[in-house]
Amino acid sequence: MNFQEAVQSGFRNYVNFSGRAVRSEFWFWILFTIVGGLGAEILDFVLIPSWVPYSPFSGVFEVATFLPGIAVGVRRLHDIDRTGWWFLLVLVPLLGVVVLLYWWCIKGSRGYNRFGADPRPVEVSRHGAGRSLHRAQTDKAD
Repeated sequence: MNFQEAVQSGFRNYVNFSGRAVRSEFWFWILFTIVGGLGAEILDFVLIPSWVPYSPFSGVFEVATFLPGIAVGVRRLHDIDRTGWWFLLVLVPLLGVVVLLYWWCIKGSRGYNRFGADPRPVEVSRHGAGRSLHRAQTDKAD
């Protein structure tokens, strides 16, 4: 999944807490929120007078990406066959975030798990045996 597909998927699945998300979808979403948040902060700094007590561009961006960010994080946990309730580890100072970062970095479970089918694309080879080249490349990029 490329950057554009990941951002589209994040907004398309705005509050979809079911299913699975591959690593590339999750990390491209994180990149989008960081870059978009910085861009909104810059717009606030340049366009909004210093006497205004709030940051309208940043506020709108944060509201627009808050729920999709949680949803993609939960779907990423589903990809490693963990329930979305583990996302509450963000409330545990330091240790919770470290555990979640580790889980978000590891490869998802192959094939079907209790949260659905493997979201990585699979192409069947002409001979019907073994992994296809496309799947092997996806594994490396994922």
